[in-house]
Amino acid sequence: MKLLSSQQIHLWDAYTIEHEPISSIDLMERAAGKCTDFILEKNLADHPVKIFCGKGNNGGDGLVIARQLIETGFQPMIYILEFGAKGTEDFQANLHKLHQLTTNIFFIQSKEFFPFIEKNDVVVDALYGSGLNRPLQFLSADLVEHINDSGATTVAIDVPSGMYVDKSCKGDIVIKAAYSLTFQTTKLCFLLAENADLFGEVEVLDIGLISKFSQQVYTTFHLTEKAQIAGYIKPRKSFANKGNYGHSLLIAGNTGKMGAGVLAAKACLRSGAGLVTVNIPESSLNIVQTALPEAMCDVRNAAVEWDKFSAGGIGPGLGTKDDAKNILKEMLQHFTRPVVFDADALNIISEERELLGKIKPGSIITPHPKEFERLFGKFENEMDRLNKAIELSKQYNFIIVLKGHNTLVASQGQGWFNSTGNAGMAKGGSGDILTGIITAFLSQGYEPLKTAIAGVYIHGLAADLALQQQSQESLLASDIIEHLGKAFYDIHEIRKGIQE
Repeated sequence: MKLLSSQQIHLWDAYTIEHEPISSIDLMERAAGKCTDFILEKNLADHPVKIFCGKGNNGGDGLVIARQLIETGFQPMIYILEFGAKGTEDFQANLHKLHQLTTNIFFIQSKEFFPFIEKNDVVVDALYGSGLNRPLQFLSADLVEHINDSGATTVAIDVPSGMYVDKSCKGDIVIKAAYSLTFQTTKLCFLLAENADLFGEVEVLDIGLISKFSQQVYTTFHLTEKAQIAGYIKPRKSFANKGNYGHSLLIAGNTGKMGAGVLAAKACLRSGAGLVTVNIPESSLNIVQTALPEAMCDVRNAAVEWDKFSAGGIGPGLGTKDDAKNILKEMLQHFTRPVVFDADALNIISEERELLGKIKPGSIITPHPKEFERLFGKFENEMDRLNKAIELSKQYNFIIVLKGHNTLVASQGQGWFNSTGNAGMAKGGSGDILTGIITAFLSQGYEPLKTAIAGVYIHGLAADLALQQQSQESLLASDIIEHLGKAFYDIHEIRKGIQE
């Protein structure tokens, strides 16, 4: 799914108006109707409703919602932020209609006109929506703070006022919504962790915009969907043998951190690799061969037969001491196949930045935000970090997997946000499993970009499926591994359905 910019969203409206065809005021009626339906379904109109409108088309949506609620038997109060401007044509037309039905229309010209808002009230935010291009100031900012201070349940129409669709609003004054009723498709702003406390529950409302427009436009960012992954994952061949599915090398684990190596290796095997060898200290051989008899082991500091491996993963539990640095540098020098660089491997590289240039094409780095900062410097906000990942993906031949709630995969100037996973994954070991999954896909000959996108998706899907037996609090990294089979099964079922 493409994530459109604010400008593209408005062009999509215009395209639909021209090609359906439909008048702009009728499209507004349709969009507002979806919002009204949601408000009624949630029984929100059973509370006193206060609707705050700007004078643009987002405000026009608010006026239509007010009229539709009145026609249903409710009596909302309508407050229009007054800056002297007349308002858009559709806003004015709907204001005229509303005047025929109610006298509960008030104009806010200064702070003295702010209504008292009870905590039991429901506020509909139709001030600015997705068209905002600068921070809220003066009376607008004061009104938003007044609404937020009330503690009332707020329903934002399209996007909470003060929030940008495609750039950071960190430090700005923004409506704090319990619900965001966004039109047609989700927006980039709803995938940013720094906005998580502001947009509440996001409901995507289909308002009938013509899909052809979104299929034609170019976007930098995308949201991964299950059908996409079903097109990536290959069914196993009936007459295949272990040699057909690659030999993975995992350089992982060290004294006190062998669990990371075991988790990565087990996830690698569960994700289809034909053979897995774990490179570990000699003192840890018994740990791995007892915990995971399906894996083979190489002793660290011994000569590595690099040519026998299809792909590699390095970093989980590795440490940053000399033995770890030495084998990382050997791998960069001698191993010609793609590699997944994670955890301590990235920490070592961040101390010797020239090693970045030695990473082979088709390799994948999997930093979390702090590791990303160690590699590439600090960033003012989350959007700056995401944009930096996109720019770096043009500069380097490796793929960046920037881990987070909606992990971003960046490659050659484009980015794919993941749509699976949950907060239960915020525990030690989750990243080690991701390294194992991605390494397994590379070993099986998957294209690196598809490997990264599918690996992240499967990882999160397995964690979501694990919640059928666990809570987010109780979820362990090993639970994710135990549900990889169900995750793959679900993907194959989707693929079969598409083919049928």
